[in-house]
Amino acid sequence: MLGSQSAGKSSVLESIVGLDFLPRGDGVVTRRPLELRLNHVNGNVPPYAIFPDEIPGRKFTNFQEVQDNIVGLTDKVCGNDKNIVDKPIVLQVYSNTCPDLTLIDLPGITRIPIAGQPDNIEKITRAMAHRYVSDPRTIILCVVPANADMTTSDGLQMARQLDPKGIRTIGVITKIDIMDRGTNAKRMIMNQEVTLRLGYVGVKNRAQEDIINRIPVQEAIDKERAYFATHPVYSTMPPGLMGCDVLTNKLTKILFTHIKHNLPEIIKEIKIKLKDTETELADLGPPMPSS
Repeated sequence: MLGSQSAGKSSVLESIVGLDFLPRGDGVVTRRPLELRLNHVNGNVPPYAIFPDEIPGRKFTNFQEVQDNIVGLTDKVCGNDKNIVDKPIVLQVYSNTCPDLTLIDLPGITRIPIAGQPDNIEKITRAMAHRYVSDPRTIILCVVPANADMTTSDGLQMARQLDPKGIRTIGVITKIDIMDRGTNAKRMIMNQEVTLRLGYVGVKNRAQEDIINRIPVQEAIDKERAYFATHPVYSTMPPGLMGCDVLTNKLTKILFTHIKHNLPEIIKEIKIKLKDTETELADLGPPMPSS
């Protein structure tokens, strides 16, 4: 998930998962990459989460505790200031509200350092984003706020450089509801400004007031549907362009196609690694006797 600081990446992530568990606030909040491994569970099983690397053996069913632990694990590595460190937190979530996906929430690309950040913070955040999205097997979810000029988007610029054919970049337009009165994001969503081969999806995230008032994600998604259905401009647009449900379905389908395309190469790599491992084992000779 690629974009500038405060573009709404974490909000989009929560909407896809359907759960409220990410630290929120003003300014720099995401200071370590979060590798989120989603597992869809059928039935009425209560959702739960696991930190397999940093808190092994514990299962969390209270997602406020998940949020607290993300904050604690971030402060443990980054300190209590605004420093950003390229050491990911791995979180596995099991829920009937989420699709089977692995998503990575990256710290936003930051141009000007603030107190507690090194002078080369732009270089650090760009290198971190580049490392993740340069993998040709990943899908780039490029988050662009509607209340900013999309031609200045650092995320779109990097996506175009690393995916020039546009076969793995999906645009997400956020903050639609806080644009200046009299303006709208129709041209952006309709792919008529900065064009992407796979196009854009417009979403309405929870406002900071909704987060403070602990409005559940599912309730916010219902409000999003109502907002787009009654808006004088967005309600007249073609279907399949707006809403978190649309984004999740589109992302899942594109990822499926992408995996299918890359599967032969993945199988080939596994066979090569298996052969190399068997050769190493053979070089070690017969095992020690059991007695």
